[in-house]
Amino acid sequence: MKENDVFIEVDCFQKNKAGNIVCGDSFMSQRLQGEDRIISVLSDGLGSGIKASVLSTMTATMAMNYTAMNESILQTALSIINTLPQDMVRKISYSTFCIFDIDCFGNTKVIEYESPAVYLFRRGEVAEIQKQKIPVEREDLENTFLWVSEFKLEKEDRLICFSDGVNQSGMGNPTMPFGWDEGVKTFITENLAQHPDISAKELARKIVLRAERNDNYRLLDDTSCCVVYRRTPRNLLICTGPPYDEKKDRYLAEKVKDFKGKKILCGGTTATIVSRELDLPLKVSLEITDKTLPPLSYMEGIDLITEGILTLSKVERLLTEGVPEKSQGPANDLIGLLQNSDKITFIVGTRINVAHQDPNLPIELEIRRNVVKKIKYLLETKYLKDVEISYL
Repeated sequence: MKENDVFIEVDCFQKNKAGNIVCGDSFMSQRLQGEDRIISVLSDGLGSGIKASVLSTMTATMAMNYTAMNESILQTALSIINTLPQDMVRKISYSTFCIFDIDCFGNTKVIEYESPAVYLFRRGEVAEIQKQKIPVEREDLENTFLWVSEFKLEKEDRLICFSDGVNQSGMGNPTMPFGWDEGVKTFITENLAQHPDISAKELARKIVLRAERNDNYRLLDDTSCCVVYRRTPRNLLICTGPPYDEKKDRYLAEKVKDFKGKKILCGGTTATIVSRELDLPLKVSLEITDKTLPPLSYMEGIDLITEGILTLSKVERLLTEGVPEKSQGPANDLIGLLQNSDKITFIVGTRINVAHQDPNLPIELEIRRNVVKKIKYLLETKYLKDVEISYL
């Protein structure tokens, strides 16, 4: 999502309460293409584990749908509260939520219900947010409120929300007897001073991992952090497959040479064409980091060179299923560049490689164009990237 070369990056990092296999917090984010809006919701269900997960998932889903339909804020909150199942022990239906609704111009609406305060960081420091307090009448609880704020998210601003696993981490420790509430702001400020261009993904991860450290590496609650970062887009070019007409080989090489941003070549033929046309040596690594894929290659000015269809097929699978921690290899390297980029351009060569039409080869060897289309869909819907495909 961009306007005048500005992009809105949204990311969330979560860790379960120690000993739990399910996270009781839920995060959802969606880009409404027709309206050029991003809606993100973070919800924390009562308790932890599966019960909390059900509550927070219902809350996040309803909040997302009602916000997308531009329903009134109070009606949205009441609908969520009245729909959630009541806890049999505590006799309440309870789940906190925070909603971000941001358009391509940076116009932002934030809705908070019983969640830790949202922080707006501007020029590396906490900026005050003017909030409207709206009482919510409930039969099972007294004195609950919605907090609503509207403002313009400026370039280089960061908007940060988290579940109480963050601000209550470390509670009872001699150094933070009341938790990490005030320390979070200091921690973020110091990180922004040291790394002014830190991505939303990395900042969210740092905050959650520090909260885990506060709890002596055994989190006492489900812990989530969402970061929104409005900035200049980080561009990535991925070229895969030779052009349909060999006369276009030079054109492809020039596109790679002139591109402003990170560059990836997927496929031996593609890399050979660029190497030949730009007169740059291509070196093949002998180090195998993933037994299912050929090793990387290297060329001056290119950030990553991998094998083609096998690697792209694995990238598509990992984006769908999730990337296992501590896994490595060419597909992981490619995904790392995808996740740290905003505007991603694919140039897909349309010359048919006869080997990939052999019915005896594994089914995942799909035609290159179909694999790239699947990756584009995942990047746009799951990771909110701006993706373009051009065929050559």
